[in-house]
Amino acid sequence: MEKSLPLHLLHANSLTIIINRSHLILHFIAILLLIHYRLSFFFQHPTLPWLLIFVSELLLSLSWLLWQSTRWRPVYRTVFPERLPPNDELPAIDVFICTADPNKEPTVEVMNTVISAVAMDYPPEKLHVYVSDDAGSDATLRCVKEAWNFATYWVPFCRKYGIDTGCPEIYFLNSRVEDYELKDSEFKQDDGKMKQKYEVLKQRLKTIVQHRDVALSTNARDHPSIIEVINEHPKEEMPLLVYVSREKRPSHHHSFKAGALNVLLRVSAMMSNSPYILVLDCDMYCSDPTSARQAMCFYCDPQTSPSLAFVQFPQMFRNICGDDIYDGEIRATFKIYWPGLDGVGGPIIAGTNFYMKREALLGNFSKQGFTLHRKGWKSVYLYPKRPQFLGTSTTNLNEMSIQWTRWMSGLASVGISRFCPLIYGPLNMSLVHLMGYSALALEPLLQCISLWGFALIPQLCLFNGIPLYPKVKYWHLIQFFRGDNVDEPLFVGVTERSLRVRMGWSLQFKVSDPSFYIFSTIFVSSISKSLYETVVTTGGEFRTWRNEWRLWMMKSVTCATYGSLDAVLNKLGMKDASFLPTNKVTDDEQVKLYEKGVFDFRAATMFVAPLVTVILVNTAALVRAFVKALVVADGYWEQMVGQMFLSFYILVSNYAVIEGMVIRGDKASIPLSVTLLSAVFSVFIMFIGSAMLC
Repeated sequence: MEKSLPLHLLHANSLTIIINRSHLILHFIAILLLIHYRLSFFFQHPTLPWLLIFVSELLLSLSWLLWQSTRWRPVYRTVFPERLPPNDELPAIDVFICTADPNKEPTVEVMNTVISAVAMDYPPEKLHVYVSDDAGSDATLRCVKEAWNFATYWVPFCRKYGIDTGCPEIYFLNSRVEDYELKDSEFKQDDGKMKQKYEVLKQRLKTIVQHRDVALSTNARDHPSIIEVINEHPKEEMPLLVYVSREKRPSHHHSFKAGALNVLLRVSAMMSNSPYILVLDCDMYCSDPTSARQAMCFYCDPQTSPSLAFVQFPQMFRNICGDDIYDGEIRATFKIYWPGLDGVGGPIIAGTNFYMKREALLGNFSKQGFTLHRKGWKSVYLYPKRPQFLGTSTTNLNEMSIQWTRWMSGLASVGISRFCPLIYGPLNMSLVHLMGYSALALEPLLQCISLWGFALIPQLCLFNGIPLYPKVKYWHLIQFFRGDNVDEPLFVGVTERSLRVRMGWSLQFKVSDPSFYIFSTIFVSSISKSLYETVVTTGGEFRTWRNEWRLWMMKSVTCATYGSLDAVLNKLGMKDASFLPTNKVTDDEQVKLYEKGVFDFRAATMFVAPLVTVILVNTAALVRAFVKALVVADGYWEQMVGQMFLSFYILVSNYAVIEGMVIRGDKASIPLSVTLLSAVFSVFIMFIGSAMLC
């Protein structure tokens, strides 16, 4: 290692920090003015509606404030693995790969992850791979053995020709003809043989799964432990590969993935006891075999290593299409939140794609990132230009909702437990870092309550003629007579409060209550900052921002709601904890709809019905408001224009739901039964809401 050159560098964008902090100050002042307005006029309006919308505004503002911790000091890191010490001085690494359900996790993908881990660019005698099969499936064990047999040919092939992709599926999928033509005849011959071997491997894996003993699937929660060393006497210099299936009994809680990792931790401690551990989900291929060396750039630095608990890499996905209507890329998390947390103390553990120091675990995996940070440990976030790990994202509404509900339930469980960051205490954490953890833990509760409030309360009040926002002089069109000058420009007159167009009309409005500017400022500030982060900061497009904004609203009223409810019921002992793996088996028809940017509403009714209900309530309120505006004299528009705009904005943002209800007629549209059920819910909500609010 060259002592004069650093192994890694940290970069902070000063302009981004200035913009973020300036926006924080201005937006926070607007929120304070909103609170002052609500408190000043609280008793001059119907108490219950104002109280409910005020609570929604406060909760959403609290969520926004907590998330500003991720904008306080975003940083980015660069590593130099070529400056690492020689191979014989590098520390050993244990790789943990977790699989739970062979029916939902395609065996070919799982074995590609195993093979890519075995083929990592690291000294083989210092690399040990452990595969955890929580289902205890004999088919998975046999597939691991087949994967090992293929790896004995694949790994030497990668070393001989310097293949920079350890995953055979990605390698053969992305091999370019022009690059292939430049290779010599020996490589072409070996490459052809390797491709044939891989095709044989895939066929054998599929045969094993198809002909597995179906009776074994009933024992997924009741089976003995199995530990088998796959390559006890390898012919080539290869990493260690071990299959582990822990004992599971219905009478004992097994703690899901955390329990599986704890077993791997104990097994590996007796077999290899490497000082560092890489944790991977079964579908996360090692796309770049150099990830271990990049992580070691931090662990081999004597200045950062003593207090460094883990190095987190982002989750990236290989099946993301251009439109990405389900926000499968999770851009906000990995391009905004994690770099922001890295600048104030370190990101949290994402559950996969992280290198952990065994010493920091102190015997088990129950220690979350928050506990480690609280005790003084640090973490870093590395987002290289080339993806280090590639997985498979959800491509339909049902699986996306199931996945996010599970995540939200986990976050909410922390938020209502004694380990809630706001209660458990900071010890060795900064206030800004603590705010970041609080934002994550409280996100499900804050978002589901506040978004349901904004989706229903203003609309119910609009339906019943109860104003919630400052007055705005109603907009009106005044016809005027233009001259014969055909060269007159389109905009012939623009004043502060009027806009005159060449068509012969004048659009005029007047703000009767200056407090209206508070609400409009907050709205415009939120939208513009979100758009800036999506397009400018992270390099996305307008449609990317549109999809993310829409999915945020949809997940708040479904996933966050069910996740919070699940956490509360678990806390009260009214429901047993459960873990439902995401179905990673792809459906060609669903994939085609996803690639076209068309929503697939063939999801559970519990996920679709709330979306339709919100649309129906907003539509009913907006239609009735327009009808009353045509009948009632001046005064109605100026009182209700804010609520009418909110309903209109919700409908426009969720046009995909409207399209699935009334325009589309394909199999993936919203079933009539769900629409009728949602209509019943809407009528019930409007009847009960009107009775309570009036």
